[in-house]
Amino acid sequence: MSENIIYKIWTVIMIQDGDKVLLLNRQHDKFKGFLPPGGKVDFPESFVDGAIREVREETGLEVSNLVFKGISEFVNPAVNKRYIMMNYWTKDFTGELLENPSEGELHWVKIDEAKELPMQEDIKIRFDLFFEKGTFEIQTVWNEEKNRPEEVFIKKT
Repeated sequence: MSENIIYKIWTVIMIQDGDKVLLLNRQHDKFKGFLPPGGKVDFPESFVDGAIREVREETGLEVSNLVFKGISEFVNPAVNKRYIMMNYWTKDFTGELLENPSEGELHWVKIDEAKELPMQEDIKIRFDLFFEKGTFEIQTVWNEEKNRPEEVFIKKT
């Protein structure tokens, strides 16, 4: 059965500067709302290299010293798909923000105000976990028929 499963891997990088984080206000396709920069990992690049590349492409910043915070995933048993997101945090970056990035407007947002913005539910679920000690694993089981999450499991270590 595992040979029939479609796997897709993304990265998300929470970039912190003091009491603020960098978020994209993404308004295209089905992933709308404020979210950290990130994107698909190209084969055969490493997860960290993919994360660094995505931040550079989406923001113009060069990030370093990424801290692995956890894995979040969507599992859709009805269509044999598993979407895996590698989540990182950093406070180390150089460069200037892009003026007109293609993925959405860039905003430095106060951490304690960020979840008040329009944000995808899965980003809200893991947002605070980026700033806690340890790592996390979040699994969301998708209900294809109802087109919504069926169950969400959160484990912290």
